[in-house]
Amino acid sequence: MKRPKQTARVTASPWTRPRALEERAANAVHRFDTMSDEDVRAYERDVMRRVADLALIPPRLNTSPLPEYDYDRLDYGMTIGIERTPRGRLWACWVGGGDSPKAFFVLATSDDDGETWSKPCLVVDSQSQNLPMDRSILVGNLWTDPLGRLWLFFDQSMHMFDGRAGVWAAVSENPDADRPQWSAPRRLWHGVMLNKPTVLANGEWLLPISLDQREGFGPFAGVFAELAPFRGANVFASGDEGATWTRRGSVTFPNPDWHEHMIVERRDGTLWMLARTTAGIMETVSADEGRTWSRPTAPARMRQPPARFFIRRLASGRLLFVKHGDAMDAHRGRTKLSAWLSQDDGRTWDGGLILDERDGISYPDGVEAPDGTIYISYDHNRATEGEVLLARFTEEDIMARRIVGARSGLRMLISRPLAARK
Repeated sequence: MKRPKQTARVTASPWTRPRALEERAANAVHRFDTMSDEDVRAYERDVMRRVADLALIPPRLNTSPLPEYDYDRLDYGMTIGIERTPRGRLWACWVGGGDSPKAFFVLATSDDDGETWSKPCLVVDSQSQNLPMDRSILVGNLWTDPLGRLWLFFDQSMHMFDGRAGVWAAVSENPDADRPQWSAPRRLWHGVMLNKPTVLANGEWLLPISLDQREGFGPFAGVFAELAPFRGANVFASGDEGATWTRRGSVTFPNPDWHEHMIVERRDGTLWMLARTTAGIMETVSADEGRTWSRPTAPARMRQPPARFFIRRLASGRLLFVKHGDAMDAHRGRTKLSAWLSQDDGRTWDGGLILDERDGISYPDGVEAPDGTIYISYDHNRATEGEVLLARFTEEDIMARRIVGARSGLRMLISRPLAARK
């Protein structure tokens, strides 16, 4: 005689039973009814803090993103950064999903100096249907350190900005390999970062991290009040090749707009920081390796809209500055991306090579190769064309104000989303 087939017995959670749910709701209503308005607000903040804690869950790197993230599935393109690794591979990173809470990172590579690019080879997307709201990965950058390792920096936040967010970093020690290996992402601190670290003459690395001076958007406003003393354009330092990072100093800017600050070391040893504000570009200087900073002011003869720029010291000793407009002291919004050179640490500027004369261009980032070739990535009409583009040129091109190098080229395509626009 066969035994009857056993069936699994499911025991309902106490909180899923209708009567228990009713009792719990009634108890909660009574508790809230007896609370003061201040206590209710404190409860609301506590709930939102726990929601924000979902951004502390370590994200995963997707190194096999096809076909889900192929170009025919992408419909947006905002550039993040470009980097060159020791054996000459170019890496580009851009945002899919929108300049919005739905943002995620997409990376591709080029092994022929930017002439052609791979399909997406790495994606960082922390969206999940299990979450109560979107969890974004919106800004960051790529950086090859002095040891030849490739760093991928990115932020993670609930919604657009939960008042705390967080900078994460993953490192590849073999970025030129057929299948690069990456470390697990680690969280460095709160806030976001959008520009590459600076290596000082003394060997220290400085990392610009912005903890937005706004306290959080929407329901997150005021949730992390204890972070108020740390809000601003922060500077983190590492003396152990990135193993640890320590907050060294910070600057608060009037009318801040994401900061997006960059730092260069001048020949006299001072540090020059430029940052984005709603009024345009502003500057500040540190004479103690980033611990304290001068009162921010508008730099003389430098005008830039509230948009990302790029500044870096080249191997020649000159400073490279990429901005909007065909003059250093003027602009007409996000149009006419141009490149300039300074031989006197930013007091005067020469050149003015127009990299792209069109409207709707923005967010330049760059890197210089050992042979002096300069690579600048930027985007064009993010929400419509969604193009991420490359300008490849030299200092001679900048001074001539036109392309004169045999290998130079403008408006070279890195990526273009092919899905129907929403």
